[in-house]
Amino acid sequence: MSTRVVIVSGVSGSGKSHAIKCLEDMGFFCVDNLPSELVPKFVELCSGSDKKVDRVALGIDIRERDLFGSFDKLYDELIATGSGLEVLFLEASDVVLLRRFSESRRPHPLGTNKTPLAEAIKMERRLLEGVRKKADRIIDTSNLTVHQLRAELAKHYMPKAGGRKMTISVMSFGFKYGVPYDADLVFDVRFLPNPNFVPALKELTGRHKPVQEYIRKKGMTSAFLRKLMPLLDFLVPLYVDEGKTYLTIAVGCTGGRHRSVAIVEFIRDKMKDKGLDVLIRHRDMER
Repeated sequence: MSTRVVIVSGVSGSGKSHAIKCLEDMGFFCVDNLPSELVPKFVELCSGSDKKVDRVALGIDIRERDLFGSFDKLYDELIATGSGLEVLFLEASDVVLLRRFSESRRPHPLGTNKTPLAEAIKMERRLLEGVRKKADRIIDTSNLTVHQLRAELAKHYMPKAGGRKMTISVMSFGFKYGVPYDADLVFDVRFLPNPNFVPALKELTGRHKPVQEYIRKKGMTSAFLRKLMPLLDFLVPLYVDEGKTYLTIAVGCTGGRHRSVAIVEFIRDKMKDKGLDVLIRHRDMER
């Protein structure tokens, strides 16, 4: 079976980075902005390695400007590798892109003091015309939330299994670094005892047993977990019935190193015992 290769491209501000993250969560091996001359060899290595990588997503954007004049050549080279090649192109209306850049205050990759944002957007569309024409799937994100975009991607790129099966992503994070914007459910565990103030535990993380035991031995932790798991047991089937194939649960503490990590590890173990497909990510554990 050939490696499935999805090239992810699109206009800046359309959600390409979020799409790549979603594909990574769905099991794709993702590389963003790999130099174009390395792409065919990279795909060949993925297909021919002992531990074959069967799904790859490659992010390509305007940062590598020279690529777009020779995209047809790269496309043909990837077809020649025998890969199941697909091109996913994300776009949004000019009005929405202008609003997103204004809200994020990020500069457009083609914007300069002499190039207004609106002109940079038009210039980028012209440069990406060749890629867009090759696209197997075009998604307009103008009216999509991050959750709706994730659901749209899951519909096309989530591995098919018998019946409807939801993938659950459980993430720990630190409130001082910001709440994850793509979370469906957020739980604040800053009320739990904090190992950060225990010298012997401070340098450890919530993945270490001494930290987990310290948190679990407190009565409030046991009470919280006794109520949390039945709540998730109640909610998850409702999301499945709604048609969601991907659910992100975020658990936060102050720094994202001890309490939230330990609780995420507990949730993962309990959900796996129930036969659920669970991915975990500790966003801020190493900060």
